Amino acid sequence: MNDFGNKDYYVNRELSWLMFDERVLGEATDVSNPLMERLKFLSITASNLDEFFMVRVASLIDMQHARYNKKDIAGMTIDEQLSAISRKTHELVETQYFVLLHTLLPLMEVEGINFITKHENLTDEQAEYVDRYFEEEVYPVLTPMAVDSSRPFPLVRNQSLNIGALIGKKGGDLRDFATVQVPSVLPRIVELPSSSGRTFILLEEVIERNMSKLFLNYDVFCAYPYRIMRNADLTIDEEEAADLLKEIEKQIKRRQWGEVIRLEVAEDIDPGLMEILKMELSVREDNIYSIPGPIDLTFLMKLYGVQGFDHLKRADHVPSAVPEINDGDDIFESIRMHDILMHHPYQTFDPVIDFVKSAAKDPEVLAIKQTLYRVSGNSPIVAALAEAAENGKQVTVLVELKARFDEEHNIVWARKLEKAGVHVIYGLVGLKTHCKITLVVRREEDGIRRYVHLGTGNYNDSTAKLYTDLGLLTCAEQIGEDATAVFNMLSGYSEPLYWNRLSVAPLWLKDRFIHLIEREANNARAGKRARIIAKVNAICDKEVIHALYDASCAGVKIDLIVRGICCLKPQVKGVSENITVRSIVGDFLEHSRVFYFENAGNSEVYCGSSDWMPRNLLRRVEIMFPILDENLKERVIGILETLLADTVKARIEQADGTYERIDKRGRELVCAQEVFCRNAADESAEDAVINSRVFIPIEGA
Repeated sequence: MNDFGNKDYYVNRELSWLMFDERVLGEATDVSNPLMERLKFLSITASNLDEFFMVRVASLIDMQHARYNKKDIAGMTIDEQLSAISRKTHELVETQYFVLLHTLLPLMEVEGINFITKHENLTDEQAEYVDRYFEEEVYPVLTPMAVDSSRPFPLVRNQSLNIGALIGKKGGDLRDFATVQVPSVLPRIVELPSSSGRTFILLEEVIERNMSKLFLNYDVFCAYPYRIMRNADLTIDEEEAADLLKEIEKQIKRRQWGEVIRLEVAEDIDPGLMEILKMELSVREDNIYSIPGPIDLTFLMKLYGVQGFDHLKRADHVPSAVPEINDGDDIFESIRMHDILMHHPYQTFDPVIDFVKSAAKDPEVLAIKQTLYRVSGNSPIVAALAEAAENGKQVTVLVELKARFDEEHNIVWARKLEKAGVHVIYGLVGLKTHCKITLVVRREEDGIRRYVHLGTGNYNDSTAKLYTDLGLLTCAEQIGEDATAVFNMLSGYSEPLYWNRLSVAPLWLKDRFIHLIEREANNARAGKRARIIAKVNAICDKEVIHALYDASCAGVKIDLIVRGICCLKPQVKGVSENITVRSIVGDFLEHSRVFYFENAGNSEVYCGSSDWMPRNLLRRVEIMFPILDENLKERVIGILETLLADTVKARIEQADGTYERIDKRGRELVCAQEVFCRNAADESAEDAVINSRVFIPIEGA
């Protein structure tokens, strides 16, 4: 294999992530999107940035404190990365607010939606309403806190919105700091009486207008909103933790005391107030963001949810039925007839729920085993698992307590399942269990049969309406044997000697991926047909990238569909000339992981839970599974072909690591997600494949 170690062949992981957020922001500027959808995308960029700081920036700062000096894949030191991130993020935030203030808010006014960003702009009638609302609804909830010699600086909670003020006794010159948290238990968006259209104001403006009522006998010299972001990455010594559940609960509480890594303040904040915040919160200058509008744009998702704006949104997508499963059918009989492939959210997630529900009630089902990484707030799957245990079945569930930001949620589910008699496993020491698998063991006339569901997404009925994923229901004997081996490995440290069909991380999957890529390279060198198509959320594993570069040099045509992070650079002369990379950002979050290998004409198709990242391949339990049924294989290939044909939502990565939209001149306009919606709505999957899909023949190198 050639030496592909040159740093110029790679994009820094964190900067690549920020470029993904730029692509999301691009949807907020896209005039073809309805107005409320544009607001939604702007909110998503803000939410993405929050998580980026709490996890990725926090991790880099931890390494900086530890004097970690190793350079990354793109040759950047920790200091260089943090500096570049700061520059890029400040530019991104500036663009966010330009889009909001100069494009979206004016467009809202045209539609009769008025948003008052400063309480000074209220009419007399609106001001009277705001003051009454404050006294009746807001005032009883607030807890103002002053700081002086007897009262220390209070704990400012992570991600909370606050109003800082300088106050002093009437007639005095001394100014003290005071703060009040904007309560998250109250709606942040307040609708005001209006003679025409609809008018809204934010809760912090309501409080700021009435700050003097919180500090009687004091002068309020100034008051401005601010918000902090803390290091939220959990540090858990799993080897030493006597009780992992209790240790995680303890670490979650410590998140509120994490180092401040970002401070957002009003652009016109009083300099004296700014100095107090900077000193007390110990925040670095380059991590301070001066905001020219409302702080924390995630509130726009709440505005998106306000009733009455349907004409400014896309019509809600209603998932279609899975043709192979009709209401009232015995789901086990349907699976015995043939493997069933489901494409969410275009097709409903209900069969997966019904699979578990039916197993819970079926007297012939002996055992149910499942992994849970993220589930919905009122999960029907969790309820069915509890019911199965109460019905006397052997139920084993691995609840991954270390699922980031879902730790508290998963602790609640774990305890509920334990109370119902479920055998709950809290993940594996040092690893996250990220695979999505369910095994149902059933007694039938001809003996024991194992039914398996494998998926690329979580067992979450809510996100299954928003994320694109693939799921497979099968009773193939070899996959059933492998599924049993997976759960034996998870519950009893039993390491199987071999796998029939599944490839499992952390011990086997990475080698399997590299083998499949190298096989295509060898086929190309031998003059055989060779092609790779891979759809993942992220690519940053150096060895996998090296293998892809080598395959490209061998002449393998490689098409990569990468939603987010991509450290690989395509179209680099002598390195990646045969590689194209595209990212699709649309109404649904592209989440499925799909892999196609031409294999000299004997093509192989796989789906899985793993991205091409070191954390997935080396520090998680992941599963890749083959699509064995020829008709289903063709269907998955058709999905990949349609994604490659997208000219509306796809952005193409350039050789310098930047992304550009496709030049639509002279091209057919194809939006892959719209094609999938139409296909799923057809009477049968076969009709959808024949009549509706965009077909691009796969040719050998």
